[in-house]
Amino acid sequence: GGMSSLAVPSLAVPGAVPRGSRTRRSSSVSAPRLATDKRGASVLPSASADDDGSSSAASATATAKKKDRFITGRPDEQFSSEAAEERQELFNDIAPMYDQLNDLLSLGLHRVWKRAAVKWTGVGPGDAAIDVCCGSGDIAVRLADAVGPAGRVVGLDFARAQLEVAAGKESQHPNFKTKLAPVEWVQGDALALPYGDGEFDGATIGYGLRNVSDIPLALRELARVLKPGGKAAVVDFNNATDPNLRALQGFMLDNVVVPVADLNGVAAEYRYLKPSIERYPQGPDLVDLAVEAGFCDATFYELAPGNLMGCLVCTK
Repeated sequence: GGMSSLAVPSLAVPGAVPRGSRTRRSSSVSAPRLATDKRGASVLPSASADDDGSSSAASATATAKKKDRFITGRPDEQFSSEAAEERQELFNDIAPMYDQLNDLLSLGLHRVWKRAAVKWTGVGPGDAAIDVCCGSGDIAVRLADAVGPAGRVVGLDFARAQLEVAAGKESQHPNFKTKLAPVEWVQGDALALPYGDGEFDGATIGYGLRNVSDIPLALRELARVLKPGGKAAVVDFNNATDPNLRALQGFMLDNVVVPVADLNGVAAEYRYLKPSIERYPQGPDLVDLAVEAGFCDATFYELAPGNLMGCLVCTK
């Protein structure tokens, strides 16, 4: 295995347990080349508060309609374009309360896991980094801190409402404009990143790979935009190989996550979690997919507490 090159001595991630690691035998194999597709990418202008209240009536109607056709519940339908469009609408709808819910549901631990993902990329001052499926911008802002004002950070997501929350979060940061790289917030597609080959030193996906309609393609795109030697860290729920852990996770989702979301009026949005975790590849399979996508080596770590989360760390 590829453990030795991936051991990050400066990184103390308590309770990160390697669960599968692989190095590509022939390092001469280059990543599959994909044509850069510019479609669907638009850079978000700086955050404005003008349009925050106006869409609430429209989104209430959308929510009413959505309850009738909520197809993200069936794992076999997750890869359809209808399901992908529905997830886009869903993440736009939950943007205003996404952070508070994540804090509540993970007991604040999602912040620890996101910090670990940034450390695993190994990016430092002056580097270029991209956070794909950036959501409300937690990881992108952490990357901006890691690379500093001389660096470059892109936060890309398909849900515009999430990007607006993210831009607001960036502008509220105490080090905004002094110690952070300015973040380019871009509405775009994880399956067709609007960037050239080898543009970035590090990349992250936090709670996003599980939601794309083509996981191998998303990993190939991630490998493509990284420089040789660049690292990607992908943190998400762990589709555990241990049946007891899977049962515990299912229990938590049914009895904690969905009821808490229900109290906030967004149960439908969180009900998709369980089927989405069930169809997400398990750690050892993610490692194989990463190597097939063009990474030199990959290791999957299960994260404490309870190994409910996992992080795939791969080097191009």
